Amino acid sequence: MSDFVLAIDQGTTGTTTILVDESGAIVRRAYREIPQYFPQPGWVEHDPEEIWRSVVETVDEVAAKAPGPIRALGLTNQRETTILWDRESGRPLHKAIVWQCRRTADLCRELSPHAELFRSRTGLPLDAYFSGTKIRWLLDRIPEARDAGKSGGASAARAKIAFGTVEAWLLWKLTGGKVHATDCTNASRTLLYDIHRRQWDPELADILHVPIGILPEVRDSSAHFGDVSELASLRGVPILGVVGDQQGALFGQGCFERGSLKNTYGTGGFLVLNTGDEAVDSKRGLVTTLAVNGDGRPCFALEGSIFIAGAAIQWLRDGLSLLKSSSESEPMARAVPDNGGVYFVPALVGLGAPHWRMDARGTIVGLTRGAKREHIVRAALEAMAYQTHDVMDVMRAEARVLPKRLAVDGGAAANDFLLQFQADILDIPVIRPRVIESTSWGAAAIAGIRAGVWETSAEFAKLSAIDRAFEPAMSDRERDQYLRGWQRALAQTLAGTATLE
Repeated sequence: MSDFVLAIDQGTTGTTTILVDESGAIVRRAYREIPQYFPQPGWVEHDPEEIWRSVVETVDEVAAKAPGPIRALGLTNQRETTILWDRESGRPLHKAIVWQCRRTADLCRELSPHAELFRSRTGLPLDAYFSGTKIRWLLDRIPEARDAGKSGGASAARAKIAFGTVEAWLLWKLTGGKVHATDCTNASRTLLYDIHRRQWDPELADILHVPIGILPEVRDSSAHFGDVSELASLRGVPILGVVGDQQGALFGQGCFERGSLKNTYGTGGFLVLNTGDEAVDSKRGLVTTLAVNGDGRPCFALEGSIFIAGAAIQWLRDGLSLLKSSSESEPMARAVPDNGGVYFVPALVGLGAPHWRMDARGTIVGLTRGAKREHIVRAALEAMAYQTHDVMDVMRAEARVLPKRLAVDGGAAANDFLLQFQADILDIPVIRPRVIESTSWGAAAIAGIRAGVWETSAEFAKLSAIDRAFEPAMSDRERDQYLRGWQRALAQTLAGTATLE
């Protein structure tokens, strides 16, 4: 009888739980969407208890039908999303502030004199994307949290409230409050963790007015994070892998060596390059972060975070009703011979890498009487490829690496039109694996290797299979024409933002 590994992927739009057998096959899968809350323009929230319920429901659905023993649990998560809870009651003190939320943009501007200090130690720009300013916002506005932070220093604060990104919240819930911990990949996204010394930084915490005592213990991604006690279907199963979603996808794609590269097309787009033992100091808008090497140990990576990718298609579906389902985007894009001069800059929550313009707003340019909804849908898909191109241009220059191919995953990676256009715009092959759920697959791999289901990462990587390779077929002239149009649209967006200031 085969042994199995269960992996939970708690993402921005929903929770996926999978069961993986020794051959690497996903034999069970369950998904639950979670509600999104938008209390003000630019603000995004989740309910932590709804997140937990989605985990309970998907785990019970998958684990109840497991055909054999579950040896380990792996956990991966949307990063930066910030939760505070009461240690005694386990009650969240506020809705979770989602990574996309821009409510702390003004605070980031106030703290700008410290920007270089934060970047040099954490590898991150001082931006509302990351957790640190979200924690400060919560502490400043929730009386009981603020009082806990003021009552006698770190130890008193630690006794009353806890901070965590989603994985820390779920570890707390899974273990019945016995474990308050995170892993280094998630810690590296908080603006509070020194990625070079691998520890929480008291000086940065002091600048942000965040008590060190509310922060979780940091462990390697491959470690024993406790045993499940709160779910009957998993009771006693060890939690042996915890990793941020994009680093999980990097591992799942077998990007263990320096120079290996992947892109995830999910709610956002995340291009991540393994840089091994070198912390590449980006001067042009990329993020230096921690990832996981083939031995399960921390390594460095260079990342370009695109705030809106697949979420643009969701907005066209739910906000504008231009399509009934996301799957309609491919045939709609193919229904027109080109983009008709229409470009969509999806700065719906600002622009991430390499621009980092929190104040930018989305624009659709090039509209004429001949423009159809198909052109707008196509422009949204093309925008994912253009943004990836812009990030890779910087990545090639700063890391001094010329990637020979791009591995891709995420929900939008099922779209053949997008991946062919991406290969054409980058002028390198784009490789889609048979399993495009690389995030949860990577978390399963880390936990399963730790449990001995697979002996090494190399053994696990051999289980992966290529579904399709997309070879570039666009002429240089056509590629340049598309990219010039994109740059004009981008310049127009930024110019319009400056006019509104």
